[in-house]
Amino acid sequence: MIVYPAIDIIGGKCVRLTQGDYSRSVIYRDDPVETALNFEKAGAGYIHVVDLDGARLGEPVNLGMASRIAVNVSVPVQLGGGIRTIDDIQIALNKGMSRVILGTAAVRNVALVKEAVELFGDAIAIAIDARQGKVAISGWSEICGEDAVAFAKHMESIGVKTVIYTDILKDGMLGGPNIEQTKMIVDAVEINVIAAGGVSSLDNIRKLKEIGAKGAIVGKALYTGDMDLAQALKTAEE
Repeated sequence: MIVYPAIDIIGGKCVRLTQGDYSRSVIYRDDPVETALNFEKAGAGYIHVVDLDGARLGEPVNLGMASRIAVNVSVPVQLGGGIRTIDDIQIALNKGMSRVILGTAAVRNVALVKEAVELFGDAIAIAIDARQGKVAISGWSEICGEDAVAFAKHMESIGVKTVIYTDILKDGMLGGPNIEQTKMIVDAVEINVIAAGGVSSLDNIRKLKEIGAKGAIVGKALYTGDMDLAQALKTAEE
């Protein structure tokens, strides 16, 4: 299982939100590039970057910073937040991203997902951000009412190979991920499921691995010191 250390960016700085609430953002690091280099030094094999400004505004805002991260590390970087068009995807890939994550765009425009998968294949991942099992969009500010499991199956049916499931109510709470809901998605599809939201202990990593998740995104716990990245990576490999 792959552990993805997360770098969420607002205004060019590393921040963490609580339950997706922008009014509850905390700046943890001033330099996302230095943070990424430290993650790589600890052994990370992949880095997860989210443009939170972009997610809220509906267009890439911190792509320049994400590109700086990709250029400065030797491991692959995946980027989500505000990516809404084929041009956005192409630009992000041209700027060094290994994988681009579609969230709101995937919910609102399935035709875009189909075209993106045809053009870019495995370089496309879909974010399934959910509150009480229902998909949320627009920087998690709007619940669209679609069932998260059904949406995952739909994405699989059109050729998506990777989905990232986040339980919004768990995010930033350091209380562990939603294992039950994550397992429902893992069991419903045969594609890769990456879990996010509340991953904060080595036991969380073990449980996600046990249920068949192919990845775990760890954010706040790395910044608060609740989890050591090197230990998390070792646990995921055991």
